Amino acid sequence: METVLNFIQNVIVPPMEKIGNEKHLKGIRNGLIATIPFIVVGSLFLIIANLPINGWSKIIGKFANYLSVPVNASFGVLGLLASISIGYSLAKEYNVDQIGGALMSLVAFLTTQVTSKYTLDTSNFGSTGLFTAILTAIISIEITKFFVKRNIVIKLPDSVPPAIANSFMTLVPAGVVVLLIWFIRVILNFDITKFLQKVFSPIVFSLNTLPGVLVYMLFVLLLWTVGIHGTALLSAIGDPIFMQFVAENAKAFASHQPIPYITAYGFVNNFVNLGGTGATIGLVLLMLKSKSKFYNSLGKIALPPGIFEINEPVSFGVPIVMNPVMMIPYVVTPLILTAVTYLLMLYNIIGRPIALLPWTTPPIIGQFLLTGGDWKAAVWGAIEIVICATVYYPFFKAAEKEQLKIESGEEVGAEN
Repeated sequence: METVLNFIQNVIVPPMEKIGNEKHLKGIRNGLIATIPFIVVGSLFLIIANLPINGWSKIIGKFANYLSVPVNASFGVLGLLASISIGYSLAKEYNVDQIGGALMSLVAFLTTQVTSKYTLDTSNFGSTGLFTAILTAIISIEITKFFVKRNIVIKLPDSVPPAIANSFMTLVPAGVVVLLIWFIRVILNFDITKFLQKVFSPIVFSLNTLPGVLVYMLFVLLLWTVGIHGTALLSAIGDPIFMQFVAENAKAFASHQPIPYITAYGFVNNFVNLGGTGATIGLVLLMLKSKSKFYNSLGKIALPPGIFEINEPVSFGVPIVMNPVMMIPYVVTPLILTAVTYLLMLYNIIGRPIALLPWTTPPIIGQFLLTGGDWKAAVWGAIEIVICATVYYPFFKAAEKEQLKIESGEEVGAEN
């Protein structure tokens, strides 16, 4: 085991850390995170409009149409929101004008969304335009960085207000960005959105399969066990796809159609990461009953944040990071929850994600709200906590036994 840990620490960790700090991935990740509050608000309206109560649709009547407005203004323009926020985040990473970068990315995205008659096509303003939004944001900021770095910009005297000066500095790169995207989309008649959908379709497909999501989770968990924020590292790859899934699910749910995707955004946060990455809520509950003073105290400290899916006190307090014993249940437990939850949704025993909740939503409540009020999902959430505790139990008992020896030795030493 020590050889394996050394290999991971010396060979795997260094390149992973570099990837995690890569500016494009950080910009994409932070940009997508910025859209979440608006999707959460839209989700609340979606849930209210479609409460699982007999006759609810008749009770609210035409008011359902009113409730759909915030849904369309959030889920329906996810691509637009992402183009702005990712452009802003990337510009911040490269220390160029952030407002200019956000607006430039938006205009570039809009330029790609035209019909054969050269009118604006709004059909891809939602989740289907996410990949295009990411690409056009990267192109826009890279071009801006190129011109700013070489000082190929219009500079005004220092006496000119900064807001005006920055807008003129953006003028040249903005013109080049628009010209380039216009040439590709209009003159060459190349549909960037359709092309990207074809390119990423294998990844999109695989992440909605059981093997695909298991492999994704395995990488996230293994990275966490050696101290790398696996969720943050891989979210730049997974989140655009998972968010696209939940947007499509929300649309189907609002139209009373079958929900197409299982691993939509929220599947991992609310059904797998109970108490935080590694599903450590069961471990926290075990620590509360521990005979060890250390573990009992740590459990009391870790429970309040654990209820809200924050488990750094557990990860670094037990510890789990670089701990060969606790690494095993830390990886195995989420994989079990992933597989069983996937199968329960596949066979329509419990509902699928149709909304987007804050990742800090407590277990059971999270499963209930995420699935639009499915009580069976809430029951499964309670069962999941039992499973977490069961898998962690033998490994925790082994760690507790060693800790009790240490504490007993300390007490003897104190008496002497």
